[in-house]
Formats: sequence, C-alpha cells, structure tokens
Amino acid sequence: MLTAAQVRRACRRTPDADNLNSVMVALERYGPGVGLDLLHREVPYLAQIMHESGEFKFDREVWGPTDAQKRYESRTDLGNTQPGDGYRFRGHGPLQCTGRYNHRDYTGWARKIDPAAPDFEAEPERINTDPWEGLSAIWYWDTRGLNAYADKGDNEMITRRINGGLNGYADRLTCYTRLALVVLGYAPDAVRAWQSDNRLTADGIAGPATRASLHDALVRTDKILPATPPVGSMPVLRRGAKGPDVASLQALLNSAGASLKVDKDFGGRTLDAVLAFQRREHLTADGIVGRNTWAALGVA
Repeated sequence: MLTAAQVRRACRRTPDADNLNSVMVALERYGPGVGLDLLHREVPYLAQIMHESGEFKFDREVWGPTDAQKRYESRTDLGNTQPGDGYRFRGHGPLQCTGRYNHRDYTGWARKIDPAAPDFEAEPERINTDPWEGLSAIWYWDTRGLNAYADKGDNEMITRRINGGLNGYADRLTCYTRLALVVLGYAPDAVRAWQSDNRLTADGIAGPATRASLHDALVRTDKILPATPPVGSMPVLRRGAKGPDVASLQALLNSAGASLKVDKDFGGRTLDAVLAFQRREHLTADGIVGRNTWAALGVA
C-alpha cells in the first residue's frame, strides 16, 4: 500500500503528523475492506484528502462563520433542524463529515465495523479521535461509490461527489499528479521527466493525457504487485535472479521511492535500489532480498 513517507514527499508543506497518521493508520487497517488497497484508488483518495485538509493541516472545518456556514443552520437537507446544528455538525474529519444526517449515517456505518463505535450524532467531536477520524474519510469514499470513478481515472466525478461541484479542482489535480509521480518513483514535480519517459509531449504541463498515463501506470503496478503473500512464501532474491518475483520486488521498490524499469531482471540498478532501501530501513545492506527486506517492503 501507499506509505506515509510517500504522502509527505508529495506535500508542498510539512503535514501535521497526527492528522496524517490518523488517515494512514485507518487506510492500512480498514481500506482493504472497501477495496482501498490498490494504488490507482489510494492515490485519488489521498489526493482529495490532501486538498480538503490543506495537506493535513486541518482535521475539521475552520469556522468563521462565513456566509455559507451561517446557512448551515437552516440546511434541512443536511438534517440541521435544531438551533445550533449548523456549528455543532460542521465538518469533522479529513473529508469534512457535515450535517446531522451525515453524522448519524457515519455512526451506523462505523458500528457495522465496530459495535463499540461512538454515537457521532450525540457526540460529533468524537469523529476527531482515533480510529474514527481516519475511518470517517473511508466511510465517505465507500458510501459514495468512489472506487468506480477511481477505476476510470475520473478525478472530475470524484471531486463532484466529494465537493458537490468543482471548487478547488485545479489544486486537487495538482495533488493527484504529485502523489502519483512519487508513487511511481519520480520527484513530485517531475512532470516533464515523466512525459519524456512515456513518449508524451514534454511541456511540463500535467494535462489530461499526462494524468491518463499516470493512471494507467498505477493500474499496471497494481497488477504486478503480489497479493499479500506470506513472507515465508517469498524466495530469497539476489543479483542475477529473473522472473515474476523480481518484477514484484521492482514494483515494491518503486512504491518505496525507487525508479526502476519493471523488467523481471535483478541487475545492477535493482541491486542499487535494494541496497539504498536496506540502508534507509536500517537493515543489513547486503543486496540480498530475504525475509526482513520483504517484510520492510510490506509483504507480511
């Protein structure tokens, strides 16, 4: 799965560690249950959160109140029917659970996962406690059926379903592009390099064709990654090895920040990437991919 280190690298400012941790822990624990364990879904999911949260600076709605926020008080479509409901049920969590109805709906959904989940209608602030904060974004994504749009690379419809329109759309696309590039082994602003490597017009502008190629590459990577095999079932790999297990290794190294061609051949560049990864993870840097290196790569 996508890592917190990759998200931090994609951000343009230092994210709040607690807010980022809430999102990533919930994604690791609960994401697979709703299909959020594929890179081509995780990238748009986290890109939307990056935008909505100011790159993990905020975990609840900043209250002015603005004119729009004042109108929350009479938003019966959100279930706000009692005095004070507008402020009481302002946006909570990384994707801004807003309104009495949504707090009630999240309660029912969360209790299917854990019967001990709080009553968020009675205690809306409890959304901003773990694990409910990060889980609230998964609830929103799942109940709006956003995997279907992510599978098609349709960032516009994902934005409309989350925002109700296209507010901040350009920034959401920028977040998507930066995170996708990092996951695929590039610097977050290396648009021109990606375009050059993928036979696109190398103008440095991340337009529809560039984003489509990023989406396609994420889908291909998902198909290469191993389906959570047990560590003990993975072979020991070293320079000279060839085959699908090497392809899985190369894809995992790319997800951890390398920039390898997935060619099923454990050559010099793959060896260098293994050594760099082992040093970064404080493992024995011998270039041999055994149990500990597989585990550090997330195969467990």
